Amino acid sequence: MGHQLQQARHWIDGEWTDSQSPGSPSTDPATGEQIGTYTDGGKAVAEAAIQAAVAAFETGAWREDAMLRATALHRLADAYEARTDDLIDTLCLENGKLRGEAAYEVHFIPRALRFAAGLALHSFGRVTGTKPGQQSMSIRQPVGVAGIITPWNSPAYLSVRSLAPALAAGCAAVVKMPAQAAQTARVMSEIIASVAELPRGLVNIFIESGSEGARHLVGSPRVPVISYTGSTAVGRVILADAAASLKRVGAELGGKTPHLIFADADFDTALETVVASCTVFAGQFCMTGSRVLVHDAIADRFLEALARRLDQVRPGPAADPASEIGPMIDKASVSRVDALVEDALAAGAKPLVRGGPATDPALAGGAFYRPTLLEVTDSSLPIVQQEVFGPVQVAQRFSTEDEAVALANATEYGLSACVWSRDADRPLRVARRLDAGLISVNSWANLAVETEEGGWKASGLGRLGGVASIDDFTEYKQITQNHG
Repeated sequence: MGHQLQQARHWIDGEWTDSQSPGSPSTDPATGEQIGTYTDGGKAVAEAAIQAAVAAFETGAWREDAMLRATALHRLADAYEARTDDLIDTLCLENGKLRGEAAYEVHFIPRALRFAAGLALHSFGRVTGTKPGQQSMSIRQPVGVAGIITPWNSPAYLSVRSLAPALAAGCAAVVKMPAQAAQTARVMSEIIASVAELPRGLVNIFIESGSEGARHLVGSPRVPVISYTGSTAVGRVILADAAASLKRVGAELGGKTPHLIFADADFDTALETVVASCTVFAGQFCMTGSRVLVHDAIADRFLEALARRLDQVRPGPAADPASEIGPMIDKASVSRVDALVEDALAAGAKPLVRGGPATDPALAGGAFYRPTLLEVTDSSLPIVQQEVFGPVQVAQRFSTEDEAVALANATEYGLSACVWSRDADRPLRVARRLDAGLISVNSWANLAVETEEGGWKASGLGRLGGVASIDDFTEYKQITQNHG
């Protein structure tokens, strides 16, 4: 089925702009076919975006007018809702997501914007009588221009997850979108352009295959806060570079989500959810359920059933309703993941399901990878410690609650974890001992824009979602006055 080739350009200072570079191809990871072109940005484009954002922040009423901000955020939510199908279609085509997965991503966006609209109207300070004849006011003001660096795996929502609280706080924004999400960036820019209440230059979006523009955002003294979602390795580089100007960085980084499956778990529900946690977004999700920790009493039965289910998962494109796992983002990712699996097998991991690159000739043009399940006894193996970012699960057995907690906490990551038990007290008891920012009980990846989301340890700094999401984008100011 042919598609009209779409051209994605940067949206800067209220205008569509091209880079000096020629158009680069956007491709469908399910077929390898070209679906459009994009203009590739760099330092010059990032600088133009920063200049536009600074001007919009300093000259307009946006930073002072909370009702304007709330109204604009509601209008932006309306505009996203009107383009829901376009955005879903684009994510399926460019990102490889199955239709249900793309719809799941998109449904969070209006909700996040409407929640942020409420935050815009409820960012209060306080007044204190510090001594007779004196009062002190503590107020919150927007920090300035927010630099938002977005990953390719859920590009539509993860951009808005940072943008919404930044705008609610009164900031202007520069959003760097990755080249793999260029067409998604195009649709998002069109949506932003349609909202008259958003001042010119307030939101700027540029597309980049490399990191030159992103590094310029991080290094610019006129961008006082960076909101980054992506790998821990890149997060460390950003934090190191940002230290030179003491700039604030909010970062949601990698994860290694464990499922702790106790003997009294609801077996069937746990099984289906663990399968989904491996296959959703082809395992390219910071909360992919990549570690399966199972109590000895049910381990044989559970792992046999899990292996059977994973082996039956049907890879295919979003265009095929029978597809159960979509493609990875590109064939280089397929090769990278398969090399990690091969290394694990060489180190002694036991293959319960050896998936790997799809061999069906009908899928040969795409970046498909069949789910893989390995059993290990050594938590120090790289396959246990490193974020694979693909549909690979590692199983380990435990005999006591203490052992389960110790295994779950035995990585540098701490983004999310799942506890499976029908005991009335165990889930809460275990959850309080886990080093993770989001604990799902008898479920997985319970994301909600109304509550704070983020990681412990090497999984990040700061929180997005919830009331705390505005914190990264505001500064406190104390004003004391003698009136006696």
